[in-house]
Parts: sequence; C-alpha cells; structure tokens
Amino acid sequence: MRTKVEITGINTSELTVIPSEQVMDLIKRSQAGDYEARDELVHGNIKLVLSVIKKFNNRGENVDDLFQVGAMGLLKAIDNFDFSHNVKFSTYAVPMIIGEIRRYLRDNSKIRVSRSLKDTAYKALQFKEKFIGEHFREPSIEEIAAGMGVDSLDIVIALEAIQEPVSIFTPIFNNGGDEIMLIDQIADTSNSEEKKLNQMIIEEGIARLNDRLKNIIYDRYYLGKTQMEIAEEIGISQAQVSRLEKSALKIIFGKD
Repeated sequence: MRTKVEITGINTSELTVIPSEQVMDLIKRSQAGDYEARDELVHGNIKLVLSVIKKFNNRGENVDDLFQVGAMGLLKAIDNFDFSHNVKFSTYAVPMIIGEIRRYLRDNSKIRVSRSLKDTAYKALQFKEKFIGEHFREPSIEEIAAGMGVDSLDIVIALEAIQEPVSIFTPIFNNGGDEIMLIDQIADTSNSEEKKLNQMIIEEGIARLNDRLKNIIYDRYYLGKTQMEIAEEIGISQAQVSRLEKSALKIIFGKD
C-alpha cells in the first residue's frame, strides 16, 4: 500500500501528470476562458507545486499555506505563459511558483523592514521575474538597477534587507563529527551579565586545565577570539580547536 499525503484535502498518491503534448492545448483553452481546462491544468501540475515547496519545508511554515501560495503562482504561470518563448511550461512555471512563495515568506517575516526598502525590493523581484520570463536567465544587479532607474547599491541593500535570517546555530562545517556552527565564527565583544557569570564559572574551573586548554579558553572567553583566529595562531585546524574547546568546557563544568 502506497503512503499517501493529504494537503488541503488532496490525496497526493492519486495525482496524475498531464502529458506534455496536451499541456499547450490546455493553456490555450484556459487563456481563452475555458475554466475546465484551467482546472485540469492545476490538478495536472500539483506535483510540480509540491516539488517546489519541498525546498521551503525547513522554515517552520505550514505546508498547507505554502501549497496554497504555490498554487497561486501556478495560476499566474498559466495565465501569463507566452507561447512565443518556445519553452516547456514547467520551465516557465517553477520561477513563478518560487517567486510567489518567497513573497509570502517575506510578507510574513518577523523581521521589521521599512516600507521603502520593501517597495524597492519587491519591484526589483518583479523586474527579475519579468526579465527571466523574457531572457531565460537571471539579470545582474546592474541590469535590475538600470531597468528600474535606481542606483545598484540601493538594489543590493533592499534585497539584503528582506532576506530570511540565519540561525547562529546553523552548522557550516563538519569534519567527522566535529561540527562547527556559525556562532563559532563570531567574535564575542559583548559585556552582558551572562558573559560575566560565565567568566566566573570558567575562573573557578580553569585551574584544572593544562596550559594548552587554558590558553584556548582564555582566548575564546576572555579575548573573544574566533576558533579560526585561534587555529591560525597555534597552527592547528579549526575543527581541532572546536574539539579541544569542548573538552576544556567539560572539565570546567565537572563533566569529565
């Protein structure tokens, strides 16, 4: 028995795919006002929408919501498909679906971005989608700026402002189990109460460390150096510094 997944009441194990030779005829009929052809196109491309939303399934968003937004992108692709481009419908539809989902995620972001930056970014993304539809490649920042009549630096700032935040605990390197996270690359320059407490705890346990471990802890927690900086200074890999740091912390906190 095949495993089935239900999204917005649709049993994905029963989905069918429209043969490519029928797609173009259905698009023509749909654009001429044939709603039955439009419905057939939507149901025949649900698997395409699902394949796109899988790329966004690690963001904690409701899958049903992403599916509905992706379906809106599919409808836009059906309505705006240009036969003169002589490309497969899926090639045209995927960027439209992705664009619709990205707009949804930006609009629901917890990070507050000024309206002027959002407007500039959205116009840039709209220009980008149109450019891709006409030239079948992504435009450069300079091309977007020229097309919108604004400075290229404004485009970069606006697009960066609406990017999804990255967790400081995101793994960025793994060497046989020695996982290095983004936070390990960030120098600690804060002077919070939590940091002071950590320093006191470290001072109580530091006497139990050998000189090598003591120096690593001192550099990391007193001088705020990154693991990469320490690795370069003592001539070992960052993964080794990470492993030694963890070993020292276990000793300090009485877990060794």
